[in-house]
Amino acid sequence: MARADEVLKAEVQRLLEQGTALLQKIRSLGSEIEGDDLVDVTSWVTRVGQLIRRVYGEKSQQFAAYSSALKTSNFYLLHSNWNGHFAQVLGVVKSLAHDIEHGLLMDIRTLVQADVFSDFLEMGEYLLGEGYKDAAAVIIGAVLEDGLRKLAEKHGVAIANASGRPLTIDPLNSALANDNVYSKLVQ
Repeated sequence: MARADEVLKAEVQRLLEQGTALLQKIRSLGSEIEGDDLVDVTSWVTRVGQLIRRVYGEKSQQFAAYSSALKTSNFYLLHSNWNGHFAQVLGVVKSLAHDIEHGLLMDIRTLVQADVFSDFLEMGEYLLGEGYKDAAAVIIGAVLEDGLRKLAEKHGVAIANASGRPLTIDPLNSALANDNVYSKLVQ
């Protein structure tokens, strides 16, 4: 099974290639895009939006640029003289490819969370060293569960069951592995 970062890199490469080919086709059309070509554009734009949402989140600059392009009047009326907004979306995909290539996807929130988690883990170690094994287990378990929940949210994995109850450590861990966020070995 492929690692999540390899899957992401491959998907971004496919989107980049497909988007470039679509833009070339659009620029060569005398009339607006239609039929199967319109289906391809719609599918591509939808996949790009979902990927940006999963990787960066809806409050990111990348998602704002994507959304701005989609707000263009008659977005799907694409032809040789009306395609700049499509090119904008392709530019967002290029920026995602750049971020992946240069290892820039780790954000500040993740670093701060890691620092806070580290503090809690140190607290758990201290409590364990002082003989408070139950308190240590509770703190360390809470850190693990919170980390898994944040990872699931980041990758669009459900954090609640069908009845709306939050998933605990084991179901979260299984869901993350099943969705290839990490391998079964990591699980």
